[in-house]
Amino acid sequence: MQKDILGKALLDFFNGNYSEDIFTETSISEEDVLPLPYLFREFKDMPALEQKALQLAKGKVLDVGCGAGIHSLYLQEKGFEVAAIDTSAGAVKVCSLRGIKDVRNCSLLDLKNEKFDTILLLMNGTGIFGNLKATPKYLTHLKSLLNADGQILIDSSDLLYMFDEDEDGGFWVTSEKEYYGELTFNMRYKGKTSEEFEWLYTDFSTLHRLCKENELQCKLVQKGDHFDYLAKINLK
Repeated sequence: MQKDILGKALLDFFNGNYSEDIFTETSISEEDVLPLPYLFREFKDMPALEQKALQLAKGKVLDVGCGAGIHSLYLQEKGFEVAAIDTSAGAVKVCSLRGIKDVRNCSLLDLKNEKFDTILLLMNGTGIFGNLKATPKYLTHLKSLLNADGQILIDSSDLLYMFDEDEDGGFWVTSEKEYYGELTFNMRYKGKTSEEFEWLYTDFSTLHRLCKENELQCKLVQKGDHFDYLAKINLK
């Protein structure tokens, strides 16, 4: 729990000890605030892309990176069978206290010998892939967890807008990474800072290409208001 920045913050908020928010910083941006109440939002307060993903859910659902359980709770209350997973022990404890029936402290790659009809990866779901090089490994594992007619609902953003545009319409990409959507990320809460970790934002065309290379179909479901999108991935 010592390095579980997210988990400690979620537990504090759930237990009524809310006094400050999480601060985040990336390799291409300055420090920003992640308000804790936002992580406990209800369906009516969710972005349109998240609402759309929840409306498209079917069958047995896997919620990857469940956080405080907002998506799992909504679907569970609608009668869905939901398995919620998170690598944050604190987040899993909060989900359990909030009444999520099946919540597990594990990573996506830890799941074996199970099948789902819907796999949710929301709030920049491509983030857990870490970088482009690791993405095929995750896509292959996701394939192994899908029923024949199952679906992966995943969102992300094209970060090209964060770089300067030149007179010819091109962009000055200053990132030292192989791909401009590969970031180094950390979180700070109540004087403690997490270890840096890799986090991936993927533009749709790149996600589509990677899916095709790994024998998956990838369809754009909906665009958001700020260079973000929701995609649906199916088995071929």
